[in-house]
Amino acid sequence: MFISSQNTAPSFRGFTLVMPAVAVGNVGQLAVDLVVSTLNMSRVGFIHTDCLIPMAGNNPYTTCKEDAEELHTPAEVYTATELKLAVLQIRAPIIQKKSKKFRQLLVSWIKTSGFSRTVVLSSSHAYQRDDQQLQGTPLRYLVTPSLLKGSADAFKELGWREMERVPAFPGLADADAEPCLCIPGGGITKGLYSDSCAEDLPLAVLLLFCSEGDNIPDAFTLVNHVNDWLHLLDNPSKEHNKWKIPTSWSLLFGSGIPPALF
Repeated sequence: MFISSQNTAPSFRGFTLVMPAVAVGNVGQLAVDLVVSTLNMSRVGFIHTDCLIPMAGNNPYTTCKEDAEELHTPAEVYTATELKLAVLQIRAPIIQKKSKKFRQLLVSWIKTSGFSRTVVLSSSHAYQRDDQQLQGTPLRYLVTPSLLKGSADAFKELGWREMERVPAFPGLADADAEPCLCIPGGGITKGLYSDSCAEDLPLAVLLLFCSEGDNIPDAFTLVNHVNDWLHLLDNPSKEHNKWKIPTSWSLLFGSGIPPALF
């Protein structure tokens, strides 16, 4: 359920929604951090649900002492009204047994809010690629039929590679078996895409093959990829400083080794 943090509930009709999937390397979440921080987006509410592990923390996008102690929750919504852009940032893992319920909640909220399109940023295990996926760029996309109707030319012009379907049982010579969509490590990505196809929602998935580790470079790669389509910034890849790193990233790998140990 979406709960507004303002006196009047915001209208999302006609907005583009960008959201991450909690997936390998947290690449989608890091990319969303860059969008929210760079565009200085305003928090307009949060998603209240028992499907996410409960957590709370200080403002991850703090810019001064006054807003540093604001309380933030696992799933929050930000907007940049002038760009007709909304962002849902998910900061906590989804409780495994409630994954389907969470997808249904998201689909319901997207439909009732009237978003013009939804863009899911995700990732998948690099080590589980098949031969065809090892070639070329590590970036892939998926798009629902509803969004493809009006964006086919745009995707063709971008020259992106669609996520390949792979054999359900690799190595078995079964001519009758149809290739299937497989996104290992992608969390709810595949399920949310399938649900959106069934509900006729205009949704695209942009994902990156990666491994666990320092995934900051992967986040920049993915957010630049998104920007090629949505044009949030002008030529950010040529000037890396155009994407603003949030203050919370200073603690991505902990607070350092205490000097007292030595």
